[in-house]
Amino acid sequence: MLKLRLLLSILPSPLIRCAQGRSDQAKSVRLFQKSCKMSEEQHLKEIPAEANEPLKRPSEGKPDLGEIGHVDKKLKSDAEEQKKFPKRKVVLLMAYSGKGYHGMQRNVGSSQFKTIEDELVKSLVKSGCIPENHGTDMKKMSFQRCARTDKGVSAAGQVVSLKLWLIDDIMEKINGQLPSQIRVLGLKRVTGGFNSKNKCDARTYSYMLPTLAFAHKDQEKQDDGYRLSKETLERVNKLFTCYKGTHNFHNFTSQKAARDPSARRYIMEMFCEEPFIRQGMEFAIIKVKGQSFMMHQIRKMIGLVIAVVKGYASDGILERSWGEEKVDIPKAPGLGLVLEKVHFEKYNKRFGSDGLHEPLDWADEEEKILAFKEEHIYPTIIQTEREEQSMVNWLGTLHIHDFEATASGAQNSKVGPQDDEDEGNGSD
Repeated sequence: MLKLRLLLSILPSPLIRCAQGRSDQAKSVRLFQKSCKMSEEQHLKEIPAEANEPLKRPSEGKPDLGEIGHVDKKLKSDAEEQKKFPKRKVVLLMAYSGKGYHGMQRNVGSSQFKTIEDELVKSLVKSGCIPENHGTDMKKMSFQRCARTDKGVSAAGQVVSLKLWLIDDIMEKINGQLPSQIRVLGLKRVTGGFNSKNKCDARTYSYMLPTLAFAHKDQEKQDDGYRLSKETLERVNKLFTCYKGTHNFHNFTSQKAARDPSARRYIMEMFCEEPFIRQGMEFAIIKVKGQSFMMHQIRKMIGLVIAVVKGYASDGILERSWGEEKVDIPKAPGLGLVLEKVHFEKYNKRFGSDGLHEPLDWADEEEKILAFKEEHIYPTIIQTEREEQSMVNWLGTLHIHDFEATASGAQNSKVGPQDDEDEGNGSD
């Protein structure tokens, strides 16, 4: 140590200051490097683990992870919410005024013609009874209508079967999404394999018409002032009674061969009720119940009776129309035709009292059905008849029909599938 001090005392002052400077500089560099290393270690400890993972480039055209997570959570939440409610097979009792709609059946993929089922499916989705994809593919909810009413035809007792979630206040929520001229009036649980079309034993239709349709062609009064007499009403019902039983109705539809077994149909009852007056015009309602009906059959059955009562055709034409000869039968207007009720008598007998299912008779809904008809169906028929006079105009065409002419065997060459009246009422 003494030698070092002696050496420093000998060296020049500038040289000593230079050596000290380099020593201080090296010391400073070592301190800076140590500080940087400590800062880096501390920084790495503070950053979350996922930040140290390598960055991945998101696929083009796809949302980022955050957005996907949000959507997945929403869908999962909706699905979990619906799982709280049981999914069951049910039937819905429907009533609707057909004016402004192109029939009952939905045409998926076609928005040109609005149907009753379009409105129903939309309401089921919005109310949370079915998922949206069941609305585009109705087979997924096992949907089946009992009758496919045609353009402008109304219903007071249509029944459809389907699977849906039994949400709280279900009927109120469905009706809340429907227009006022379409209503669900009842809902009942049914067996898992229930099909409203196949399980239907019979169907009842009504036909509302102005009674002037029964005024004889030689009678002077052919206007709103006409009133149906008791004698004429009895004659009308006597003719309608002739339809009861099983007959060959090949002349009461189109493209049906005379010897086609499917042309034989069973009619249970047909009659005309007492007339009533609305807006100064007298109307009456015809009821007909049968196992099934071919297209146009009901309207031709009514049209032929009108032709006989008015004096254009003889009483014997009814018997002749059930033979193999082709008979010219007029088709009454579509306005006034209403699907009144569908019957499930065999189903009710087997399952209606099993303690698990209710009978499908809708007795408790009768008041609601009648109220709907009085508010939406009857006023529409009456107003449309007054404005368009469809019955009056049709009556003016009866004289062009040749009720005596026949064409033997003319239909035997036409054999092909023919939809039931329930499958398309043919309001053209």
